[in-house]
Amino acid sequence: MANISSAGVGSGLQVESIISGLMSAERQPLTKLQAQQTSYQSKISAIGTLKSALAALQTAAKALTPATLQSPSAAFSAYKASIADSTIATATTTNAAVAGTYSLEVTALASNQRMALGKTYGSSDAVLDFGTDSTRTLTITKGGTPVDITLDSSQNTLAGVRDAINNAAAGVNATIVTDTSGKQNLLLTATTGGTANAVSISGTAEFIDPAAPGTPIAASSAFTQTQAATDAVVKMQGVSIATSGNTITDAIDGVTLELTKTGSTTLTVTRDNTDLKSKLDAFITAYNSLNSSIKSLGAYNASTKTGAALNGDSSLRSIQSQVRTALTTVPASLEGSSVRTLSDLGISFQTDGSLKADTSKFDKASSADFAAVANAIGAYGSALKTTTTNLLDSSGVIASRTDGLNASVKNMTKRIDAFNTRLTAIEKTYRAQFTALDTSMSSMSTTSSYLSQQLTLLSNMSQY
Repeated sequence: MANISSAGVGSGLQVESIISGLMSAERQPLTKLQAQQTSYQSKISAIGTLKSALAALQTAAKALTPATLQSPSAAFSAYKASIADSTIATATTTNAAVAGTYSLEVTALASNQRMALGKTYGSSDAVLDFGTDSTRTLTITKGGTPVDITLDSSQNTLAGVRDAINNAAAGVNATIVTDTSGKQNLLLTATTGGTANAVSISGTAEFIDPAAPGTPIAASSAFTQTQAATDAVVKMQGVSIATSGNTITDAIDGVTLELTKTGSTTLTVTRDNTDLKSKLDAFITAYNSLNSSIKSLGAYNASTKTGAALNGDSSLRSIQSQVRTALTTVPASLEGSSVRTLSDLGISFQTDGSLKADTSKFDKASSADFAAVANAIGAYGSALKTTTTNLLDSSGVIASRTDGLNASVKNMTKRIDAFNTRLTAIEKTYRAQFTALDTSMSSMSTTSSYLSQQLTLLSNMSQY
């Protein structure tokens, strides 16, 4: 390496400068290859941006597509209920509700059944007689469903029994009350009112009678009812309705009432398009984001004469065309409908290709014929879902274009590596050639100097 680094020293030839200039010219094709590879990588990144925008639009389209065997009206219908006097009752709805106004009269609320243990005990007194058994069972039956609570000697106080009952979630709440003499009693209260929610006590558990310890009291007769369960008395539109506690689920389709006090009021059920509008807004936002991405990725700057990453790219045009077609082609299922186009839904294209919603127009169409509006939304949602799914499929435009670009990058990498190898060999050849030239020129320079010296001597000798 020493002779190469000193090339040109003997002859004065600027070998390094010459080689550097020659190699700069040789590298020009490599620069073009690297620029082409960078272009491919930029296109891959741009396709990734398109993919993300399409995925967001696909999600929005799915939200506007009814489930299999579900009608659009059922998928998009939503209602809200309001009660004039909210202290009398509250109401919730499902999509099975029907808009309307109803009079509501609550004459009586349902009461919860209450029971008390017939005997009182000290706080540390044993309350259960286990006999020769290690455990006994207390069974609480509510609405025909029994719950068995297993008790052992570690729970043999009123507090132990109370905690076991409450932990079992058997449909009753157990509490302890203490009288003026310090004696305790156990009270049971049904968790919900109404005769259907009344409870009964049974099981193998036996309670100790403080007055006759040798004669325990069976669980079935140990408790006394202090308040019977009763149903609410309610009229809807003047018609008495069946009740099961203070929660009424079947008086009006799709409406659940929770009664809180007696009195007369009015229940109003109206259509609620809040969620549907939110889904449409999400769709418009997702489409506009895609539209913006397509415009920016395919742009051309006339001033600088440069194009964006996907300027002139066929995949970009294909995506734009397919999505636009899905939104402008009237689905066959809407032929003859009063609502056929996005414009009929109050959604229109702007001059820049974006979408904009007219809420007033949508509300008017929805009020006039909600079923037609729902059918149109479902039809366009389905069409757009199909289109975006196909575009994002493993055999779709996005995957195909990405695979092609990745293959181009891989091929370009091989070409760049091969070219770099070639450049290394070329530089080696140049260095060998110019080193040899430098050596020859240095030798010739030495010979020239010698001959000049000899000629000078001869000339000097001829003068004598």
